[in-house]
Amino acid sequence: MAILTRLDCILPWTHTTEDADKLLALLTLHVSHGWEERSLPTGELVCTVYSTVPESAQALQDTIVRSLPSASVQVTAEEEKDWAEAWKDFFTPVEGGEHFLVLAPWMTTEREQTKRIPIIIEPKTAFGTGHHETTALCLAVISSLYGEGVVRAGMRFLDLGTGSGILGLACAKLGLSGEGLDIDLPAVENALENRAANAIDPADFAVRLGGVEEASGPYDFIVANILAAPLREMAPAIAALPEGPQNKRPVLVLSGLLEMQADAVEAAYIEQGYAKARRIIRGEWAALVFDG
Repeated sequence: MAILTRLDCILPWTHTTEDADKLLALLTLHVSHGWEERSLPTGELVCTVYSTVPESAQALQDTIVRSLPSASVQVTAEEEKDWAEAWKDFFTPVEGGEHFLVLAPWMTTEREQTKRIPIIIEPKTAFGTGHHETTALCLAVISSLYGEGVVRAGMRFLDLGTGSGILGLACAKLGLSGEGLDIDLPAVENALENRAANAIDPADFAVRLGGVEEASGPYDFIVANILAAPLREMAPAIAALPEGPQNKRPVLVLSGLLEMQADAVEAAYIEQGYAKARRIIRGEWAALVFDG
């Protein structure tokens, strides 16, 4: 088994909401594969990150200590687990709005009994099992837009930064067709694996390696659950994508950003001619919905 570097990023019981927001913002910017977050009975906030690259772990530790003096970082080495088996101990079904239920492949009973649309996700390091707040938030937003009739079967979608493919799978299961793009090869491989597990036709959900520059369009609906900084940077490229029917811009959902980052991201898109967004909040996270 390989050796992993474990970082426990700890805020003391005296930490403020601003301290917690800043720590989560730093992790969002520097950790693409997620982390474990827990509050101790004694009041400390602990975020645990695992890394296979010691240099990356050291860089993250240095960044947190430098940017947030109230935080401490404990570093230990652990033997890598059999993650396929470890996931089975704590993977729980995740509801996504009124329509979706995210399940692992071994949850056959839950799949047979649910009245929701099941989305089967093979837990891997790729972002998007539904347990992260922004993934669950995006599923809920897609579900809500579908319930409102804003997103409909027959539309063409783009899932930008597809990760595990979970949001593209949700769209495809609602009768949309489109594609998912990601710049990370392991994420693309995981998305392809999950597409097969959900028996989705490649014609309904194509998955490719690449960023927004590889998008072919036109689209009726675009969802991008990434990070605040790249979302701001991609605003001109997203705005330049071909318009859908009746020369109408696609409905756009942006997430992966903390609530405190929402103003800056929204401003970047308003600058490109979008109307003010609807803002959906879940805990410390936000989604921006441009559907006007």
